[in-house]
Amino acid sequence: MVSKMSMLLDTRYSSTFPNHLGEGEKKEALHTVIFSAEHIVPAPREQVWQWHTRQGALTRLNTPFAFMKPIQQAQRLSDGTSILGLPGGLHWTAQHKLSQYREGYEFTDVCVNSPIRKFAKWQHHHTFADHSDGTLVRDEVTTRIPSAALESVFAYRQHQLIEDFSFLQRLADASLNTQPLTIAMTGSRGSVGAALTAQLRTAGHTVIQLVRGTASKGQRTWRPEQPDPDLLRGVDVLVHLAGEPIFGRFNDEHKAAIRDSRVGPTERLARLAGSTDSVRTMVCASAVGYYGSDRGDEVLSEDSAPGEGFLADVVVDWERACEPARAAGTRVVNIRTGIAMSGGSGLLPLLRALFSTGLGGPFGDGEFWFSWVALDDLTDAYFRAIVDDSLEGPVNAASPNPVLNKDFVKALGAELHRPALLPVPPFGPAILLGKEGAQELALAQQRVSPTVLHNIGHRFRYPTIDTALAHELGGEHLWQSQ
Repeated sequence: MVSKMSMLLDTRYSSTFPNHLGEGEKKEALHTVIFSAEHIVPAPREQVWQWHTRQGALTRLNTPFAFMKPIQQAQRLSDGTSILGLPGGLHWTAQHKLSQYREGYEFTDVCVNSPIRKFAKWQHHHTFADHSDGTLVRDEVTTRIPSAALESVFAYRQHQLIEDFSFLQRLADASLNTQPLTIAMTGSRGSVGAALTAQLRTAGHTVIQLVRGTASKGQRTWRPEQPDPDLLRGVDVLVHLAGEPIFGRFNDEHKAAIRDSRVGPTERLARLAGSTDSVRTMVCASAVGYYGSDRGDEVLSEDSAPGEGFLADVVVDWERACEPARAAGTRVVNIRTGIAMSGGSGLLPLLRALFSTGLGGPFGDGEFWFSWVALDDLTDAYFRAIVDDSLEGPVNAASPNPVLNKDFVKALGAELHRPALLPVPPFGPAILLGKEGAQELALAQQRVSPTVLHNIGHRFRYPTIDTALAHELGGEHLWQSQ
C-alpha cells in the first residue's frame, strides 16, 4: 500500500491553543511552541491503536540519537506513567491524562517531574482517525522545546511506525506471522535484543526474557553452564543472542571469553531446545566473521566456505553447537550479522564522537569492503526467521549494498556535516584492539550478500548506507503528502 503523508508545523509563539487544553493549561502554555505533525499508517485504526497499547511501543518509537532510554512504559494509555532515562541520572516522567483519553482515538501524556517539567512544559496529544489509506495519526505538542529539535524526533517516529506496519503487512501478504507465539530470548537487554523484543511484543507475541540474575515478571532465570530442564517449557521459539561483546583488545583472556560465552552455552541450549516438545524453532546469533577477515572482492553468500582466523573458527564452532537441536528435528536458523548501524550503541556513537572533533576519515586507504546492516533490518531478519518455516541454516543479515570503508566514512561525514578527510593509519585501531583484533574487526574485508533473504523476496527498509545513517542519526524529514 502506498502511504500518503502530510505534515503541519506551527512554530509561532501563540495565544491560541488546541481545543483539548483546559483554562489553567492555556495560561501555562503562554509563550510555548505549538508543534503538530500527521501521517498515514498503512493499517486499520484498531490495529494501530492496539500497537500503541502493547509493551514495546515506547522502545520502538524512542529515538536513538536523542539520548533518552525507556525505563518504564505506561501499562495504560488512559492514566499510566512512562519513564525515560536522561543523561546525568535525570528522568523524564510522562503521566497520561484520563480526562483527555478516548479509547481507540486519542490519548495525552504530560511531563510531570521536576526540574524537567519546568523547562519543557511538555504536553503531547496523540489522535488516531480512520482514513481510506489506513490510519491518520496526528501528534500535537505544546512545549518550550524549540521546534527544530522536535522535527527529527517526530520524523524518526513517523518512519518507524510506518515501516513497522509495512513489514507486518509484507509478512501477512506471505501468509506469515499468522498466530501469536511464545518466544524465549537470551541477550534481550542488549541493543539488538531490546529492539527485537519490542518489535515482537508490539506485533502481539509474548517474549520471555532469559536472564542470568534474579528473574522478575516476564523473565526466567538462565544458568548458561547448567540451564534448568524446564527453562523452555511452553516456548514455541528460542532466540539466542547472548555472548561476550566482540569489540575489545584481542588478548588471550578476551578471546577465551568470546569463545566460552558462545560455544558451550549454545550447545547446552540446543540440547534443551531439542528435548523440549513445545520448541519448534531455534534462531541463533552468528556473524559474518564466519567468512574470515580478508576475502578481497569475493561476493560471499551463505554457501561460501568459511575463512581463516580466530573469529572464523569461533563462528564455525558456534554454529556447529546448534547441531543437537537440528538433529532432534528442530528448525535452526543462524543469523550471520554484519556490523549493526545503531545510533544508540556500538560503532556509530563512537564514530560520531570522533567526527565531532574533525578527526574522522577512512582507515588506511579505505579500499576494503564493509558489510553493515541497519538495526531495524537486522531485527526484521530475526523476526522473519522466527515466523518463516522456509528459512533454515545460515542467513546473512547484511545490507544488499556493502560499501568500501572510504565510502562509508564519506557518507557518515555527509550525514554529520563533518569532514572525512584525515585517514586513520592502520596502527590506530591496533592501539585499541591489538594487531589481531584490528585485522579481524576494524580492517576486515568482507563483501557479504544476503542471498537467502533475497531469494525469498525479503525487502530491506534501509538498503543504502545514507538512508540507514539518516534514520539512526536524526537526518530524516517529516513526511509530506505525495
